[in-house]
Amino acid sequence: MSGAVSQDDKGARAANIFDVARLAGVSHQTVSRVLNDLPNVRPATRARVEQAIAQLRYSPSPAARALVTRRTRTIGLVSPGVSDYGPSSIAMHFNFAARAARYNVEAVSSLDDDPGAVRQVVESLLRQRVDAIVLIVVDVGVLEVVRGLELSIPVVAVAASPRPSPLIVSIDQYRGARAAVRHLAELGHTRILHLAGPAGNPDAIERERGWRDELIARRLDIVEPPRGDWSAESGHRLGPDLGVEPGEAVFVANDHMAIGLLSAFRERGIRVPEDVSVVGFDDVPEAGYLYPPLTTVRQDFAALGGLIMQKVLIAVEDPETVTEDTPLPTRLILRESTRAV
Repeated sequence: MSGAVSQDDKGARAANIFDVARLAGVSHQTVSRVLNDLPNVRPATRARVEQAIAQLRYSPSPAARALVTRRTRTIGLVSPGVSDYGPSSIAMHFNFAARAARYNVEAVSSLDDDPGAVRQVVESLLRQRVDAIVLIVVDVGVLEVVRGLELSIPVVAVAASPRPSPLIVSIDQYRGARAAVRHLAELGHTRILHLAGPAGNPDAIERERGWRDELIARRLDIVEPPRGDWSAESGHRLGPDLGVEPGEAVFVANDHMAIGLLSAFRERGIRVPEDVSVVGFDDVPEAGYLYPPLTTVRQDFAALGGLIMQKVLIAVEDPETVTEDTPLPTRLILRESTRAV
């Protein structure tokens, strides 16, 4: 084949992408598409490029690939500097999905929810030439910053929000909360209290909104909820503040606070579910092994990780086709912490 690289040339230096292109008789852009496993390459052309790669023993460096494709196949991930179950699970499953798509993830933790600090983290990732940024949002102020960013790469936010957006993905916290409250109401509970999460957290806001709307729809009284910080300690501490009475029920904004609440109830001689029904949210691994096993709302974090990666790929490869996604559904898991009155 004309344009082949001589043995002397190959001995003098390592082959580059242009050598592969000459040997295969294609453009370097076509070689790049094969290397990045992109569509719209004919099978015969792909085979010819792969044969040239093998013959030249070509191994593209990340820097060389970025030079030609203007991409690094690296995604920046900004996650909160906390070990809460939800954000940690999202980060883990997104990493799995990125790895399956043959992308690297550059993970950075934001130690606080200050929008200015998050902006600095985003700028640091831009300097590393990532192809896109995924931001796990735990404060609505940060979400507003994301909406206002004008960057040369896509930023995909993971956040519950009543305002849909093409670059926001989420699990349906609102409908999950309504399902939990509906279950309690259908058991005959007419006073359903709530132990809420942090005031600025998008998930907590949507779960509280679902609780309120379901009570309003059923014309049940609303008692303003105390707020915890997602921890079992805060659930234990705030348990007495609920003023719960026999025959009532509590919808807790997450399972860990529900764990603390169950402990506080036992200390006060309140039996679950004989006296009070309790529903959590998340379905943490230990939820089924509590005493009693906890009725809760399960989130599919594996599906969310895949959806985030799918959104990133579309935003990077064909940004004009990015559309709004329906939030992923939740599932109510019935266990022994709820009972009909």
